Amino acid sequence: MMLKRDVDLKAAVEAAWAAAAAHRGEGKVASYIPALARVDPMKFGIAVVTRSGEAIVAGDADEAFSIQSISKVFMLALALNRIQAMLWERVGREPSGSAFNSIVQLEVEKGKPRNPLINAGALAVTDAVIGDGSPDEAVAALLDYLRSAGDDGAVLTDDEVATSESEAGARNRSLAYFLSAFGNLRNPVEDVLSAYFRQCATAMSCRQLARAGLHLAFDGRDPVTERAPITPSRSRRINSLMLTCGHYDNSGDFAFRVGLPGKSGVGGGILAIVPGEASVCVWSPGLNAAGTSLAGAIALEALVERTGWTVFA
Repeated sequence: MMLKRDVDLKAAVEAAWAAAAAHRGEGKVASYIPALARVDPMKFGIAVVTRSGEAIVAGDADEAFSIQSISKVFMLALALNRIQAMLWERVGREPSGSAFNSIVQLEVEKGKPRNPLINAGALAVTDAVIGDGSPDEAVAALLDYLRSAGDDGAVLTDDEVATSESEAGARNRSLAYFLSAFGNLRNPVEDVLSAYFRQCATAMSCRQLARAGLHLAFDGRDPVTERAPITPSRSRRINSLMLTCGHYDNSGDFAFRVGLPGKSGVGGGILAIVPGEASVCVWSPGLNAAGTSLAGAIALEALVERTGWTVFA
C-alpha cells in the first residue's frame, strides 16, 4: 500500500479537513454522558503520523478529548499479551450487527459477547487485564502502554469524565452483571466497571492518539523507536477486528466508504490504521446514529480518496 504518485500528504490532509469542515456541528454529541454533552460540537481535528514519526495535522489536532471506546483497541492488546488465545474462549470475533451496548444479544448468546470492541466484549477484556491484580493496576497498564507507544508521558485519565460515566452507567452495569451471571467475569462487577470507566475516560489529542497507534500499522513494531508492544500476529488480528467490528452496526458502511481498519469512540474520535504507511486520528464530537463521528468519517473518506490508501487495493 503506497501513496498515489505525486500526492502531497500535507495537501491531502488539509483537503480532507476542508471537505468535512462544513459538517462540523452535525450529528449529536454523546449527551447521555453529561461530561461529554458539554463538549463544543464545532471542534474538529485530524492528524496523520507517518513511518518517520512526522505528524501532519489540521484543525484542533492538539486538543485533548475523551478517547472512549478507542481505548478498547489497546486494552485488547494488553489482554492478548496477558492470556493469549484463551481470551477467545470468553469473547467472540464476529461483527455484532447491533448497537454497541446491546443487552439482548448478550443474553441470547449466553454471556459470550460477539467481539471485544462492543461494550460487553470490552468489559470481559478489561476483566482479563485486571486478572489477579486490581482495577488501578489495569488502568496504569493502559496508560503505560499508551505513553510508551505514543512516546509521550503526558497521557492521563480525565477523572471528571470517568465520574460522569459511572453516574450514567446503568446500561454498562447491566451488561457487566449479565456477564457475571454467566460466569464471564472473574472479578467483582464494580471493580471491572471502575477500570472500564477510567479507561474510556483517557484523554488524548489527535496527534497523540495517531502516534500511539503507529505500531499497529507496522506489525506491532514502532518504526521510530523500534519498540514492539505486541507481536506481528496479534497486531494483524487487532487490525482485522477493527475493520470488521470497529464501528458497531456501522462497521460495514465504514469499511465500504473508508476501507481501513478503524475504531470509533463516542467522544468523537476515530483511529484509523494504514498498514505499512501511517496511523490517522480524526476528532469531531457530532456522532451519527451508530455512534461514529459524522464529520470524522467524511474526512477519512476524503483522505483515502486523495491518497489511495485502502486495504482493498
